[in-house]
Amino acid sequence: MLNEPVDPDVDLHSPEQRKDPRLRQGPVVASVALGGALGAAARYGASLLWPTAADAFPWTTLPVNAIGCAVIGVFMVVITDVWAAHRLVRPFFGTGVLGGFTTFSTYATDVQRLVDGGEARIGLSYLALTLLAAMASVWIAVTVTRRIIEWRQP
Repeated sequence: MLNEPVDPDVDLHSPEQRKDPRLRQGPVVASVALGGALGAAARYGASLLWPTAADAFPWTTLPVNAIGCAVIGVFMVVITDVWAAHRLVRPFFGTGVLGGFTTFSTYATDVQRLVDGGEARIGLSYLALTLLAAMASVWIAVTVTRRIIEWRQP
């Protein structure tokens, strides 16, 4: 390892170029964790405000996932087409906050719980409806956001 050739484009006298690139991931991991905690807390708050019975259609999880997907659509257009965001914005808000807010693990658990509880029709309806709502939310949000951006540009 000590005898490996040095890249001629690297100046080892520069502290920034000597750093191990893996060490730069700490802020990214921290921003995802912080954002995820905030998103998960918001999701939990939604379940407290709008509780759903165990054998009923998961009316809280469906709109949370659809709204989260719509926000993801808007966010991705804004940070790719409009705003040169700081490198931690996407991991914090996109992966962290929105990843913690949207709850596809709960979605999968709800489907299994409904099917196992003898409510297969409700579970499968929920399975399909969530997928359609999530995809439609992203598509509509991206389309509307791009149109607004085009309309606002001179």
